[in-house]
Amino acid sequence: MPATISPSILSANLAYLERDLRACESAGADKIHIDVMDGRFVPNITFGPVIVKTCKKITRLPLDVHLMIVEPEKHLEAFVEAGADAITVHYETCPHIHRTLQRIRDLGAAPGITFNPATPVEGLRYLAGMFDLVLIMSVNPGFGGQKFIPSALAKLRDTQRLLQEIGSEAVIQVDGGIDARTIAPAYAAGARDFVAGTAVFGHAGGIGAGIASLREALVK
Repeated sequence: MPATISPSILSANLAYLERDLRACESAGADKIHIDVMDGRFVPNITFGPVIVKTCKKITRLPLDVHLMIVEPEKHLEAFVEAGADAITVHYETCPHIHRTLQRIRDLGAAPGITFNPATPVEGLRYLAGMFDLVLIMSVNPGFGGQKFIPSALAKLRDTQRLLQEIGSEAVIQVDGGIDARTIAPAYAAGARDFVAGTAVFGHAGGIGAGIASLREALVK
């Protein structure tokens, strides 16, 4: 499966959001990643359905919404109505994870499940068929610009093995510290969808150069 690049607007210039989204689209980004934080599950507050709705008006790229919030089941409808094409929820925040994932699918979005760096992925064994994407956090969520946690590579390999064991074709996504140095090792470990914020929006050569540098690093 080829690699997909999902720029995270957490690192975009929100004063020029339309410009940045269009630049991502022109540069060949595959999706737009929207990090929703509530100040409770993670120590920051970011976006809500209004930003998702705004992005939907600007870009044709799929919107990948990552809910870093407590009680995500209370907000699924609002995010799907705003334009979310995929919704990823945290394993740590969903005591009734089957119900939550099924609700996302019933609403017409692709369901995903996320694991923090220290959370084992063994729970996936009991969720076969319930998810289309597994997001492995390679930083502790809450802030952009953090460094990749090296142990995430072993976790990516564990996730790949487990998915093979349960016969799942779900895509493995990785988020946190992804740049031209870390993307190739993460790909080798099993990741196929790469969320990148600073490496795209903070690249000295601009957004297009940032996305190009990630793709170039994968073929070296």
